[in-house]
Amino acid sequence: MASSVFNGGSSRAAAAAPPGQRFWVETLGCPKNAVDSDKVTASLLGDGLLPACSAGEADLVVVNTCAFIEAARQESIDTVLALSDARKDGARLVVTGCLAERYGDELAAALPEADAVVGFAGEGSISEVVLRRPPKGGPRDLLELPRSATRPRAPWAYVKVAEGCDRTCAFCAIPSFRGKQRSRTPESILAEARGLVAGGAREIVLVAQDLASYGRDAGSPGALAPLLHSLDGLAGDGLARVRLLYLYPSQVRDPLVGAILDLETPVPYFDLSLQHASEPLLKSMRRWGSGDRFLAMIDGIRRREPAAAFRSSFIVGFPGETEEDHEELLGFLEAAGLDWAGLFPFSPEEGTPAAVMDGAVDDDVVKERLDELSVVQDRLTQAARDALVGTRVEVLVDGTEGGVPVGRTHREAPEIDGLVRLPDSAGLAAASIVTAEVVAAVGPDLVAEAA
Repeated sequence: MASSVFNGGSSRAAAAAPPGQRFWVETLGCPKNAVDSDKVTASLLGDGLLPACSAGEADLVVVNTCAFIEAARQESIDTVLALSDARKDGARLVVTGCLAERYGDELAAALPEADAVVGFAGEGSISEVVLRRPPKGGPRDLLELPRSATRPRAPWAYVKVAEGCDRTCAFCAIPSFRGKQRSRTPESILAEARGLVAGGAREIVLVAQDLASYGRDAGSPGALAPLLHSLDGLAGDGLARVRLLYLYPSQVRDPLVGAILDLETPVPYFDLSLQHASEPLLKSMRRWGSGDRFLAMIDGIRRREPAAAFRSSFIVGFPGETEEDHEELLGFLEAAGLDWAGLFPFSPEEGTPAAVMDGAVDDDVVKERLDELSVVQDRLTQAARDALVGTRVEVLVDGTEGGVPVGRTHREAPEIDGLVRLPDSAGLAAASIVTAEVVAAVGPDLVAEAA
């Protein structure tokens, strides 16, 4: 349930906003939060506010927080405090997102700097709580709220296809505050994608807490593959790529894999939520799979599409993780040769089964294991990038950095992976797609020349 808590004791008491007041939305966390921020923006625009050029110029500052792990929570709190200090006199500060949803009343008591704490499901009540007036059109469903047509954006956009998660992973608190999975209708997703493409998006990135289970809650298991077929119909309107993020491994099979590999717009980029390679530890995590199963899946996809790219994330130091488990994960990384991988220390999340499990791993041991895994994965990522030197790639130009055009191939997800730099191609417009030859690999980035 969303929280809507007004800190009436704040020195910046809520009042009706006069015409022309401006807002700023600060986004923390994952791409799913970025979608929520877009929709909060659309809601505020609909209520008559205007976007500000910076937080310091805004009359209303909204911080969309993350609460996934302790480090993310601390970053959210630090950001709220920093923006509270930086805001202009009289500006109101709203805390929303996962931290607000998870800790509502407790957070409001701990952060008197905030004028209001509003859970993401209560997005439509930001105007009511802070501006003390009902939002135009009444309460809104954040998941179905249209995106702002005036938001400046790169030639790619996230589209959230579902909210919540039905899985019971032992380490994850997300279902406790995001709720059960609630899939959008294919028609609403297609309409949003069509609007984004009309606004200049060439790449659509589909996101959800459990993307591969899209449609299951609505009685349509396996609905992601038909959705890709529908989105593929937008190729004639300018859509060039559809990318999928966060795939639970047991669902990565046909017809989904076939749709990704055979249709025109889906790119062969597999972001697999693996978490570990040790089967006993995965069972303790309440997860499906094993290192052998994961390798068979990856090898099978590579046989069908040698250019397929793979990303995953892994938890290090989960309770009960032995040295043998760690060695198995090291061996898996060597065998899998993933293009990209994120490595994270275990974070005991309040209310989850893992938070009270025996077998805690010493912090120093966790750090040593993280270091060992990072050395291996950094070498493998660099080898994958080096192997592209001398090949031709298709680059979607995102914009420029320091006057140099930068973009991505199918192997690089926006805001997550490396870039392709095109130093000899000044003047390339954002959203253009060019064929280029890779001439160098510099860390995670590639340097290429337009062919």
